[in-house]
Amino acid sequence: MELTLNEKKLLVALGPMGSADAAVLAEKMDTRREAVVQYANLAGDRGLVDVEKHVARRYVPTEEGRAYIGRGLPERQVLESFEESIPMRDLQGHPLAKIAIGWMRKKGWIAIRDGVVQKSGNTAPGPDEAAFARLAEKGEIADGEGVADLAKRGLVQEEETVAYTVSITPRGRELLSQGLDLREEAGTLTREQILSGEWKSLPLRRYDVTKLPKRAYPGKVHPYQRIIDEMRGILFDMGFEEMSGGIVQSSFWNFDALFQPQDHPAREMQDTFFLGERRPLPAGYERVRDMHEHGGGTSSTGWGGTWSAEKAEQCVLRTHTTSLSIQHLAAHPKPPVRAFCIGRVYRREAIDPTHLAEFEQLEGIVMDEDVNLRHLLGFLKEFYAKMGFEKVRFRPGYFPYTEPSVEPEVYVDGLGWVELGGSGIFRQEVTEPFGIEHPVLAWGLGISRVAMLRLGLRDLRQLYRSDVEWVRETPTYGGRR
Repeated sequence: MELTLNEKKLLVALGPMGSADAAVLAEKMDTRREAVVQYANLAGDRGLVDVEKHVARRYVPTEEGRAYIGRGLPERQVLESFEESIPMRDLQGHPLAKIAIGWMRKKGWIAIRDGVVQKSGNTAPGPDEAAFARLAEKGEIADGEGVADLAKRGLVQEEETVAYTVSITPRGRELLSQGLDLREEAGTLTREQILSGEWKSLPLRRYDVTKLPKRAYPGKVHPYQRIIDEMRGILFDMGFEEMSGGIVQSSFWNFDALFQPQDHPAREMQDTFFLGERRPLPAGYERVRDMHEHGGGTSSTGWGGTWSAEKAEQCVLRTHTTSLSIQHLAAHPKPPVRAFCIGRVYRREAIDPTHLAEFEQLEGIVMDEDVNLRHLLGFLKEFYAKMGFEKVRFRPGYFPYTEPSVEPEVYVDGLGWVELGGSGIFRQEVTEPFGIEHPVLAWGLGISRVAMLRLGLRDLRQLYRSDVEWVRETPTYGGRR
């Protein structure tokens, strides 16, 4: 059996004693205790030594606890500062009164009547005081009655010490009796050693090619970010440009500009994060107002009622990235327009494995002459195919600001058909107030839903946890599917 030099040194150090603490062996071998434990575990794998781990827990005083050492717990100090009774006002002058009065009442040591504190009941020391007395005497205590109460009060804290005992086995003794070469092993050879032939007489370090090397964990992009970057790259390849904007939007851009009525349930407090800030309405907001009230210059009748500018000025955390799409279109009303946005949105959702209060959304728009629903379906099929979803189908849907509207679904083995977003063509009530004369194709999807399918997750929250082990173990797939 070929041993490493450190294993040989360990056996030699153990020889006279047969068994020793790792700290003692570290001193004899002139190395660190941690190194001895490592050598011992390697030798233990070969059956040369046995390694026993001993874990001891003790409690030591905290900074506050040390302040009471020799004086007693605060309630005992305050109790002994007066005779049978004392006015509460006078007692509150004691520096420890704020801490002690509550504990004295809890332990039944005092009663308070008409502003006077009177001693009552049994004031003999309890288990916590007995434990604190042992702590004051020895500087540390083991777990026992009363210790948990001291820990809850922050007067003691737990410390854990780990010791290792290394014992030589009969097999180890047999090897030791045969004599061990303790010459320093050569791990690398110099040019001179090779040319001179000196390497032939050197004790070369042995290598076990069957041993797996220590795993290396290089830096890597978070799996969720990789999927976001992949989506971004696909849309760039399809000729889209990226748009961006702030997470705080006025209700005008988040709701009103998209022809969402001001009494729509999604605008209620239970669905949206409303902010205290307000923002002035943009120039030409009157055309949006007219569209809501009576349909403006279109054949629509609008929503009726009186449109409130005050409601439209109120700011929200954006509930969708469509608020950025309509602003981009307002700034670029002439074709062609092909843009997308990947951004975080916010909803007042009850958090569970499939719902979060904040998540990422992908939004895409295409505006050009004579584009229609078939173009929209083509764009979506191409995008999902590049994301690895070969089977895509569409079913009719409803959204307040698109008509017609469709919901794309993809087929996932083991799950069947899964809905992955919404899409449609912007209604005339959305585009007309901004002078947009050509059809606008629009779609959006929750990126986290795609990520869950791609990564095989059952809990959406896993995407946002700081789980280094999960990041390490998640494979880095090679590019797009």
